[in-house]
Amino acid sequence: MVRRVRALVAVLSLLVAGLVAGGVPLSRPAEAQSLLAGGTISEIRIEGSQRIEPQTTLTYLGLQPGDPFDPVRLDKALQALFATGLFADATLKREGDVLVVTVVENPILNQVVFEGNQRLDDDTLQAEIQSRPRVVYTRTRVQSDAQRILELYRRSGRYAATVEPKIIELPQNRVDLVFEIDEGETSGIKSINFIGNRAYSDSTLRGEITTTESAFWRILSSTDTYDPDRLNFDRELLRRFYLSEGYADFRVDSVVAELSDDREGFIVTFTVEEGELYTFGKIDVVSSLKNLDPASLQDKITTIEGETYDASAVEGTVAALTEAVGNLGYAFVDISPRVDRDATNRVIGITYEINEGPKVYVERIDIEGNVRTLDEVIRREFRLVEGDAFNATKLRRSRQRIQNLGYFRTVQVDNVQGSQPDKTIVKVSVEEQSTGDFTFGAGFSTDSGPLGNIGVRERNLLGRGQDLRLNFTLSGVSSQIDLSFTEPYFMGKNLSAGFDLYRTTREQDQSDYKEERIGFGLRAGFSWDENLRQVVRYVLERKNIKEIDANASAVIQDDEGIRVKSALGQTLTYDTRDSRFDPTTGWTVSLDNEFAGLGGDSYFVKSTLGGAYYIPVLEQVTLKFGAEVGAIYSIQDTRVSDRFFIGGPSLRGFAVGGVGVRDTSTDDALGAKYYYTGTAELVFPLGLPDEFQIRGRLWTDIGAAWGIDGEENFSNVEQSKALRASIGAGISWNSPFGPIQVDLGYALLKEDFDETEVFRFSFGTQF
Repeated sequence: MVRRVRALVAVLSLLVAGLVAGGVPLSRPAEAQSLLAGGTISEIRIEGSQRIEPQTTLTYLGLQPGDPFDPVRLDKALQALFATGLFADATLKREGDVLVVTVVENPILNQVVFEGNQRLDDDTLQAEIQSRPRVVYTRTRVQSDAQRILELYRRSGRYAATVEPKIIELPQNRVDLVFEIDEGETSGIKSINFIGNRAYSDSTLRGEITTTESAFWRILSSTDTYDPDRLNFDRELLRRFYLSEGYADFRVDSVVAELSDDREGFIVTFTVEEGELYTFGKIDVVSSLKNLDPASLQDKITTIEGETYDASAVEGTVAALTEAVGNLGYAFVDISPRVDRDATNRVIGITYEINEGPKVYVERIDIEGNVRTLDEVIRREFRLVEGDAFNATKLRRSRQRIQNLGYFRTVQVDNVQGSQPDKTIVKVSVEEQSTGDFTFGAGFSTDSGPLGNIGVRERNLLGRGQDLRLNFTLSGVSSQIDLSFTEPYFMGKNLSAGFDLYRTTREQDQSDYKEERIGFGLRAGFSWDENLRQVVRYVLERKNIKEIDANASAVIQDDEGIRVKSALGQTLTYDTRDSRFDPTTGWTVSLDNEFAGLGGDSYFVKSTLGGAYYIPVLEQVTLKFGAEVGAIYSIQDTRVSDRFFIGGPSLRGFAVGGVGVRDTSTDDALGAKYYYTGTAELVFPLGLPDEFQIRGRLWTDIGAAWGIDGEENFSNVEQSKALRASIGAGISWNSPFGPIQVDLGYALLKEDFDETEVFRFSFGTQF
């Protein structure tokens, strides 16, 4: 029996030796051990190469003559060839002591083509994939590219999209790659539901998140499409909302998005756990900084014992304390709220601990996302520069200044660890928006009828932050063209400079004459500090009062003719508002003076002083108080074109020039030397979806205007210092076509000779 087994083993050994000598290929480790074990490689022969040099293949192989036929090394060599991505197939076989390497090269991509894409253009898709012309084709890369394209469509809400890559073979081992795309329909949000909410209704919570249910009026919005990233953000928004309302234990257990049975949209369900309502307990401030009395900071604390817990108020207090301590000269400070939670009584005590923070300096400022806008335009708005001590308050102010430029839709400013523990890197990420304005304005008054204007403006010319504006005003009674240019940082300094050219012709229907102005102005502005800014200007203007109606007031007829004004003026403004475009808090005051008499034949001093105060009453509800006074003093008699005309936007409920001195025999408005106005306005949401951006306004205006030179020389001239008052309501809509405002006003207190106006309308658009 033993002899038979030995004989069988001998026969099998001879068979294996014959197969090896005959060149049996190797493609797996098991074959390597059975066929290529033993002996030394005397020669390596490369077969199948077309573009790739045999020597290059040998380099990738990692073997050379003299190496043993080691199955493990041979297997690693085969894996190394496949890892290059250059070969579709590769095999090893042994012919005696010769190792034969047979390769099949991957083809080269001739071109990459997209078919069926309409929502995403070729450039957008090409930027997201790795396959490129003149690059080696690999199946793995193409499948990865197809998946990336699907992700792009899913982010835009098209979960029904399909992508099928196809290959068109060409001569010389080249191929065309075609991605056949079926975009499918948009996967909208059919409904948004909440489970576990008791304190707030579903409709209230829907108003706190960014994702919205699909509706016909959201054709210009993308918030009603399914986006997993947006839903994650909505989780955070819900958390912030509940924490600001006193629910300190709130959490979102899950967010589930299920495709509806008809596969036309998603049903989103938030499962939440509200927890209990907490109130603030004891509030205290402690400090480890020398010479800093915590009692001096009590007025900065907005968290009050006994009131409902509000996490946003805690954050606001930390910010206010940080700014106050920083202003006292402590560059490095760390303020952290220590929380003392009493779950039994549902009370949260807060102790604000003020400690010396780590001494951290700004290593560098990195900016990304600005395609058009130059880096220097953003950097010059920073209150920090490289090498400065890091200051969180200055960083927040820098972000607000960048946002106030109006060039960016979003501005994100963060800081990360620098190259060393005492250094930080400030990262700025911006998303640019259109800075060109094409505006239409329309209005109506009882005496002037319809009027309108057209304006073209670029607020970020060539990405340099320069402001260029061309404006036309056209109506049945007037025409105006003016050109202005502003360089915000003249010669690299914190000094703005600009010029104005204008020509205006207006038929003053309320005064029965035509006025023509042709002028040129130079101006420069600079900031005294963060909030105080001054602008100085020079104006050279030619005024011509002509075509006076034969029945016009004698006051106006005496002003007929040409006069030249050469005037120097200034405007001093102090502004603490949180936003120049949509202020909700803060105040502003402005003083404007003009002295005419530097040549020409007009001699007067004209001054106005005005201000506004904004108070956040409730969330999205703002109360505004404003007031303005003005006066003009002249060495010689003032002209009608130099005086103040009050009404219209300055005193709603009254026509332009409707309040002031008037010739009752001709019903001509003569302007006024003195005036004052005041306003109170409440701005609030109307309960419509936020994407409509429609807000209501309730307002009341007061004011008066009086004074004219040589009144005793004219008859039938009426004026009164008596208070005028009006009330009204309006609607503001930041529509996709531009801002639209409608106002209805009613004059409560007026004189018999005043001109009133009930309806005002304005419309604009932007590109």
